Amino acid sequence: MIIDPGKAAAPAAAPSGTIKNGDTAGFANDVIKASMTVPVIVDFWATWCGPCKTLTPLLERLVLQAGGKVRLVKIDIDANQDLAAQLRIQSVPTIYAFFGGRPVDAFVGAQPESKVRAFIERLTRSGGGGASPIDDALELAQEALGAGDAAAAAELYGQILQQDPRHPKALAGLIRARLAVGDTKGARSLAKGLPADLAANADITAAVSAVDLIEESHGAAGNVADLRRKVRANPGDHQARYDLSVALFAQGLTEGAIDELLGIIRAEREWNDQAARKQLVRIFDALGPAHPLTVSSRRRLSSILFS
Repeated sequence: MIIDPGKAAAPAAAPSGTIKNGDTAGFANDVIKASMTVPVIVDFWATWCGPCKTLTPLLERLVLQAGGKVRLVKIDIDANQDLAAQLRIQSVPTIYAFFGGRPVDAFVGAQPESKVRAFIERLTRSGGGGASPIDDALELAQEALGAGDAAAAAELYGQILQQDPRHPKALAGLIRARLAVGDTKGARSLAKGLPADLAANADITAAVSAVDLIEESHGAAGNVADLRRKVRANPGDHQARYDLSVALFAQGLTEGAIDELLGIIRAEREWNDQAARKQLVRIFDALGPAHPLTVSSRRRLSSILFS
């Protein structure tokens, strides 16, 4: 198909639900929750407001032109007086923009189209960095997972997948989040349900490998106390130390598992065809590259290998 360079490309069609009438009961879902993945403009208006009759149609038109990069929720202040009071709406029209669950911009009164358009463009640029709202939500989810808040991460990944059900990083992140809360069965179920064409994606492969490792560890784990006694009795028994690492990992004692593997590598890195190093790499994949334990343990591994 040949595109005429003299004609602007048609804007992408906006998804259903891009513009809706809101109320107090739905504010948390329609605005706060929705703004975790896409900016949401809230138009506070009233039937008796003259300027609202000009501004609201302009907002609707420009939001539709944005093709799903921003949403609009219209709230009648007379029908939702408690909400208007909570947000200190003193005149209409008042326009709030929410992103990441919090207000990020606002203006009061009717504005010319150029200013309203600029307002929306600032939102779609997500603060001027050029990243999409989904990218910003993904970053928040990854930060939450790295900080140990797996429940919040799972919520964010789920919201991303509502917008893009095939987003590979969000799918991989949700698998990891389920593992982090101990839901190995849920993680395996999600991995099994992945589209075949996404199975080779690097992020998804690493996440599925994490599921494999945890399941294997639970199946092969021995008694930690017994294995500790064996290692104390014979520090050179690398198999016992390796088995102890597996048992520790199965109990969620990941740092201890890494310590045992590093101990084997330090003593005899070629033992059993570098089994300890290979297992350590699998743990790094299971944790993810940004996990603090992965970062610090990779440094420790490098210092051993290159000393």
